[in-house]
This record gives sequence, structure tokens and C-alpha cells, in this order.
Amino acid sequence: MPRRPGQAAPTATSGHVLRLIRTGEAATRAEIARHTGLSRPSVASRVSELLDAGLVTDGDSGPSSGGRPPGRLALNADGGVVLSAALGISRSQAAVCDLAGRVLARTEGSPEVAQGPDTALPWLMETWTRLLGECGRAAETARGVGIGLPGTVRFALGRAEQPPVLHGWGGVDIAPLVAERFPVPVLLDNDVNAMALGSHMADYPDTDDLVFVKVSTGVGAGIISGGSLLRGALGAAGEIGHIPVPGGGGTVCRCGNTDCLESLAGGPALLARLAERGRTASGAQELAALAADGDPDAVALVREAGRRVGEVLSGAVNLLNPAVIVLGGHLGTAFDHLAAGVREAVFARCTALATRQLRIAPNHSGGEAGLRGGAALVLDHILAPEAVDAALAAGTARPAGV
Repeated sequence: MPRRPGQAAPTATSGHVLRLIRTGEAATRAEIARHTGLSRPSVASRVSELLDAGLVTDGDSGPSSGGRPPGRLALNADGGVVLSAALGISRSQAAVCDLAGRVLARTEGSPEVAQGPDTALPWLMETWTRLLGECGRAAETARGVGIGLPGTVRFALGRAEQPPVLHGWGGVDIAPLVAERFPVPVLLDNDVNAMALGSHMADYPDTDDLVFVKVSTGVGAGIISGGSLLRGALGAAGEIGHIPVPGGGGTVCRCGNTDCLESLAGGPALLARLAERGRTASGAQELAALAADGDPDAVALVREAGRRVGEVLSGAVNLLNPAVIVLGGHLGTAFDHLAAGVREAVFARCTALATRQLRIAPNHSGGEAGLRGGAALVLDHILAPEAVDAALAAGTARPAGV
């Protein structure tokens, strides 16, 4: 993860210098010297190594204090691409991103992941191949693959566990299957973890403590604490959708328990209650659109969902003291009404100190949050100082393992 400003690198290698440049903490050779304590010749040597490897560019001149203006260094975002996917129960997306995590090309409308990996993975790899062609990039320019998948994911093992929602995916070693087509590092994480990473990278880079909440068909959270993603011992951190809440009347959840948050505030539950009022909607996205347009039935349902989500989030706020709660997913597009319910519960239940500077904010990245997060998974791996140093030592411009 990026260093905090002013924190000296333990060993100021070329990899550490690239991290300073990539995070924007240092853009000139003089700034690198101030951050690392390296001498001018040492800084020049490391920068030259990164330039020769094609990892950085020497661009526009920065402000000068006299004499020749200093050259501004930047990550060479065009030095390769990463392949990203955000697989979902109701829709899935795929994208090609540059080395700064920007989406170059994307698509939506895959087979549902509920159909299993035998259907979804071939579609995904064919889609990446097509998107690479649209970008004018060869498959060999791919440096890594990042995939967000619903349910609990064992990040270190590259496979999903056995949640009921993902019939056919549990225990499947997905990374080797993808690597057969694209022989690069393949990283797999929970879909909301990926959204949290994407939102943090693109919209809240200076916020070290953030909770991203997806309220859609399912309900889940991704947690950034101290600048790092919290996955938990077995990848189950953030599974707030399966926390029981009061007043559910014994509603059975798909996980087998009763009165889980998801069974009361998730899309299917809200659509069922809308139907009880003699109304119909095609899905959570249409329900959110109705609420955003002021439909009274939809507004009431979304706000009540927000209150239930807020009841569960209040424990996380008191425990983690985040600076920002980001509301995403389909219901997040009806932000004003969902946020009103969340605020009502959180500010009533949490300590004054925990909420003093708390912001409840919309998902500014929209549908790209998960895709950017998948890219961030890969970039944090292949551009880590140790990976870069290993690649340079091997005499290749590519980070180790790519």
C-alpha cells in the first residue's frame, strides 16, 4: 500500500521510488530525494533505471526555484493493460484498464454468474479479447487480471467459498482457468471489496477509513481501514447482509437463517413488498429509478431499507470510526432516499465522536467502481516495490510474475 507522506522508505529502492511517483507523493527528482534521503546520484540512478524499463515517463516541467525547471516524472500508464471484471448476480461487467487504473474499454451484459463458471468464464475471456482489439492492444500487453465475485472469496487461494448464491462456483480454482488464456497474475476478491478499492482509488484517495456498502440484489460491505482493505481471516469481513435484524417476522434468508438484513432490505424483498401494494418493477434498478423520481411507494421502501442498513452499519461505525460511508449498488442510485434512512439510524445509534466528521456519500464511480477495483487489485500487486525490484533485477520491464 502507498506510504504516508513523510514516512521514510525502509530501503529506498527503485521500486520504492516508483511507488512515490505512482502515488503522486513525489513528481521530481528533488522531491524523491527529500522523501527518501537518497543522494542526487542515487536518485538519478534509480530514476534512470525506471525510465529505461519503461515504467515511468519524464514529462512536463515542474515549478522552478531558479535555473533549469525540474522534469516531472509520472507512471507510464500506457506501458501495459490490466483486465478487470465485476461479476454480479443481476449483471456482470468486463473492462480493459491502463496501468493507472483508468477504464479504456468496457462492456456489460454477461451471463449471470448463477449459471456457473462454465458459462461465465468463457464469455469473460472472449469479451476481454474483443475489448483488447477495440483498444488496439495485443493480448501480450496484459499485465494481470482482477476479478470481483459475489460471496465470500478466499483471496489468497483465488477461489470462492460455498455461499448458496453462487451455486457451481464454490471451491472452483478460477485463477488457473483464466491463466490458461492469459498467463499473468490472476487475483480474485469479493465484489464489494473490489468496489471499495475502486471507490477509494478513484474518488477518496486521501481517505484512509471508508466503508463501501452495496445495496442491490444482495447487501454487503467493503472496508478500508488505515488505508488497507480488511478481508478478515477467511475473507468474510463485510458480510453485513447476513446479520440478523429485529422486526423481520421470521423471514427466511437464502443463507438458511432468518431475518438477515439482506432478506429484508435486499432487492427481492423490496420488490415483494412493492407487489403487496399492487405495484411491480422489473428489478432493484427500476425500483430505485421510481424512488429517484419521487414515487411514494418506492421512496418509502428505499428509505426503510436505508434504516435497516443503518441499524447494522451503526455497529461498524462505532467499531471502525470511518470517515466516509459510500452507498452503492442499484439502490444507491436513489441516494437521497437511501441515505436519509441510513443517516436516521446511524446518527441515532452511534456515539457523537464516531459521527462528528462522518460523511455518507454517493458512489461517484457508478458502474465503474468494481472494474476500477479489479484493476487496483492487480496494480497493487504487480507495481509493489518488491515486484518491481525483482523485475528490474531480472532485466525485464515487467514486474516479477507478469
